[in-house]
Amino acid sequence: MFWPMLAIALGFLGIAVLGVLAVKVFLEVQRLGRQVAVTTQRIQRAAEELETAAGGLARTGRSLP
Repeated sequence: MFWPMLAIALGFLGIAVLGVLAVKVFLEVQRLGRQVAVTTQRIQRAAEELETAAGGLARTGRSLP
């Protein structure tokens, strides 16, 4: 009777550990998603600024040295 109870306890413990790890992974994925969103916004702003600068440069007819 001892071995089946030990097996059940270890199985439950294993599932609990996997649950904790799943929560940690979920939280890290959310954090990564937020960082990707912020970085995407920064890249979009930089692209818009570059486009504006290139348009102004094209209108003046000058080239970069």
